[in-house]
Amino acid sequence: MNLVSTIFLIAMALSLLLTVVSFWLPQMNPDSEKLSPYECGFDPLGSARLPFSLRFFLVAILFLLFDLEIALLLPLPWGNQLLYPLTTLFWAALILILLTLGLIYEWLQGGLEWAE
Repeated sequence: MNLVSTIFLIAMALSLLLTVVSFWLPQMNPDSEKLSPYECGFDPLGSARLPFSLRFFLVAILFLLFDLEIALLLPLPWGNQLLYPLTTLFWAALILILLTLGLIYEWLQGGLEWAE
């Protein structure tokens, strides 16, 4: 058997094994919350004209904003192979400092507190 067919056979066997385990292993205990089609912070069975929670929206936007630092810092390990790795370190530190200052500002302004 050549290498390609061996790899194909192993991949097919592993895929079949994972498919069988995924149907056999999970425990299905549905309740009303899991069966609800919405996960947006308010009751989906009420009126559609109720005002949307601005606090929920702001916390979600803050999460996305501060989660972008991961995407901005992903190329950092390859920065030490550049001609001037200290430049990459400087820009990464600047991004982290700006995000930390933004987090401190939001914390002091009360933007991270859910309940008033």
